[in-house]
This record gives sequence, structure tokens and C-alpha cells, in this order.
Amino acid sequence: MIANADPMMPRVFRVRRKIRELRDVYTLLLEPPGNGEFSFAAGQFNMLYVFGVGEVPISMSGDPGQTQTLVHTVRSVGAVTRAISALKSGDALGVRGPFGSHWPLEKAAGRDVVIITGGLGLAPLRPAVHQLLAQRARFGKAALLYGARTPRDILYQRELERWRGRLDFQVEVTVDAAPGSWRGNVGVVTTLVPRASFDPATAIAFVCGPEVMMRFSVLELEKCGVSKERIFISMERNMKCAIGFCGHCQFGSAFLCKDGPILACDRVQTWFGKREI
Repeated sequence: MIANADPMMPRVFRVRRKIRELRDVYTLLLEPPGNGEFSFAAGQFNMLYVFGVGEVPISMSGDPGQTQTLVHTVRSVGAVTRAISALKSGDALGVRGPFGSHWPLEKAAGRDVVIITGGLGLAPLRPAVHQLLAQRARFGKAALLYGARTPRDILYQRELERWRGRLDFQVEVTVDAAPGSWRGNVGVVTTLVPRASFDPATAIAFVCGPEVMMRFSVLELEKCGVSKERIFISMERNMKCAIGFCGHCQFGSAFLCKDGPILACDRVQTWFGKREI
């Protein structure tokens, strides 16, 4: 693992490859400096810095077991992410991290696992899926429920198909709207929860996506009997420094840079879903 004494000092990585996932979504494969390694826990994030432009927090989206390459999936929506998306093979990118908490797969040992995600929220959960499948015998039943706006907005389509081909991993995909040629599910992702095979009395749930999607997913899971302390959500917000120093990440009593972004739902239920928090 690459060590860095100063968490505010970016290290220079090089773009090895760039993959266009969707119209405005790109995956970057980055090489650590000096042919080193980069280890992280599923759910953690980095601060990606484009020299002369700025930096943004982006969760890792690669396999935690592959330490030779750092993977980030980015949507081009602002000045920094547009600059990241414009990088080419060999270009430099500053990286600070890894920061934050992780998806608690260690707590899921021996339990059923249900993963609910929507849109680009699949990217922060992808490392957890890789880890779960690599250690499949440690867990009970496992299900991934994924929602996208349209069939053209489905992220990691080929990988989803490979996962769906496994007999020990339930994968359900739905879209909000679709053309007549679509033969899959249509509706919001919460409509998939009753189809998932898991024991709500003991299961652990991981949820990541737009906040409104997460709110209704939590409600649906609770309706099934999954308690809030076993529902973990990703609270990625407007982080600026990644170490809780500037205060932009404060969410009630928690500082998401340090305490999150992965938190049990019972810890943030007082503030979750409230406007301007």
C-alpha cells in the first residue's frame, strides 16, 4: 500500500485506460506512482484532483482485491468532473485517500445480504459486490436490486449480465421508463424488494443512490421487517477537505468525511430526508 504522511497532499497517478460507460459517465483505470499498490475497503472514497481545476470526492468502484489498479467511475456534471472525464491515457491525476468508512461485510458473515441501488449509486457498491462474490461461502443468500432511468442508463451492463448468470447471486434490474422493445422490469427499484430472497429478521442491507430513492428503499426494507441498525446507507455529500476539518460534510452530529460516508440508518434517521441538512 502507498503510504502518505500528509492527507492533504495529493499523489500523482497516471491514467492507464478510460472507458465510456454511458453518454456522460466514464470509468478511469489509474496506475499508482512507482509501480506501487493501492489498497482500500469497499465503500471508501478518494479526493480526485485535476491540477489547475480543483478536486472532488469520488468513491472507489473497482475490486478491492486488485491493488495494482485504482478504479473510479465519474459522471461529467461539473467543472472538475468534466476535466476528469476529458483525461486521456498517460495523463496525470492527483489522488488523496482513501478516506471514510466502508460497507460492513464483516457484520454480514452468516447472514443474507440485500443490495439496493439506483443510477450511478451502483459504482460505490461495486467493490462490495466484488468482495461478496469473492468470499461467497461466508454469506447466506445474496441479492442485488438495481434501478435505472431507462435501459440506455444501465451502468456496467456486461458485468450485471455476468453476475446474473451466477446461481448463487440474485440480480434484478428495473427501469423507470422503457421502449416497447424492453423485456425487463419497469418501475422504481423499491418494487423489486418483494422479489428478493432474504430473511428480513437477520439480513443486512446496503443502499446507495439518489436520496429520495434511499429514503423509500429504507421504508420498504423496514416494511419487510429489516431493522434500521441493519440497513447501511451511503451519505456522499459536498465534501471539501475529506478529513472533517472544513465542516462542509457535517450531518447532524456526524462528520461524513470521518464518520461516513457509510452509516447505519438508525444513526442518521433523525436528519435523513430533511431539507437543507
